[in-house]
Amino acid sequence: MPEGLKTLTRYTIEQEHRHPGSSGEFSALLNVVATATKIIANQVTRGRIVGSLGAQPAENLPPTVHRRLDAIANDIMVAESQWTGPLSALLSEQMDDFHRVPTEYRRGKYLLAFDPLDGSSNIDVNLPVGTIFSVLRAPEDDRVPEAGDFLQPGVSQVCAGFTLYGPATMLVLTTGSGVDGFTLDREIGAFVLTHPRLRIPEDTSGFAINAANERFWERPVRRYVHECLEGVEGPRGRDFNMRWVASLVADTFHILTRGGVYLYPYDTRFPERPGRVSLLYGANPIAFVIEQAGGWATTGGERVLEVRPQRLHQRVPLILGSRNEVERIERYHREPDEGPSFDASLFGTRSLFRPGRH
Repeated sequence: MPEGLKTLTRYTIEQEHRHPGSSGEFSALLNVVATATKIIANQVTRGRIVGSLGAQPAENLPPTVHRRLDAIANDIMVAESQWTGPLSALLSEQMDDFHRVPTEYRRGKYLLAFDPLDGSSNIDVNLPVGTIFSVLRAPEDDRVPEAGDFLQPGVSQVCAGFTLYGPATMLVLTTGSGVDGFTLDREIGAFVLTHPRLRIPEDTSGFAINAANERFWERPVRRYVHECLEGVEGPRGRDFNMRWVASLVADTFHILTRGGVYLYPYDTRFPERPGRVSLLYGANPIAFVIEQAGGWATTGGERVLEVRPQRLHQRVPLILGSRNEVERIERYHREPDEGPSFDASLFGTRSLFRPGRH
């Protein structure tokens, strides 16, 4: 390891020393999560080699490689964390219900919510995936944990972050005082601090959205995207770049390092379902990271971290990134009748790829 770099273990111990009277449970939990993600990283990099190994996916799903790896990643997170002491219960994208730490293990004062393999469909085409996690405080009355204990707004998070499995394995986390990024040094088997105090520029000329869904967008989102695509000739007076990786962690890391806006907005395909991103183990932890790096995160009508969860697997729209751009999109949601409408008969002349004048 190059001289001067700090390992995650040293980092967490130093953080703990800043809080006299700390029990050490929180540092232990962070290192447990880091260990689990290192094991997942090893499985992910093997790709199709592990396609016929390990955990089985749900019976109603075909046995694709990425679905097997979803299940394997979930099993790793549970197995590595439930016995260590800091946790009382776990919630995963892969679980229908939450998971209490078994009675044979000591139950601690934290709850862990996680998506074990975000963007897992990218596995089949060898694109980046990741693990997202959120840490909440468990009730202090020593009772048996309940599902409702997880239904805390994002502002209550103690810690949040994600691990990105790309050309390098990166761990990004916040404990509420900024955002730090760590790179896995495989020679020593440890995460080392390589991206201290990540900050998102307030302005940007880049955005990430799935343009194929344009016909389902609400008018405020269409207004924003069309203005970006009109470039220097449009009302924004400058050119924008558009990208879409279909991996929340990959797009988030891009924003953390280069700026930008990520939009997975409400669309009209499923009126009964307000969004597509899981609140407790997706939108909340990512929003916490983004805000701590100087950005902003919204559902379009509400700050993500202030949404009151109603269900364990609740989903919400998610728009995040450079603060000035996200606040502009929020303003457009307060002006819903402004901007281009959508008429299917005009799609050929007024689409993302053939913008007309509105």
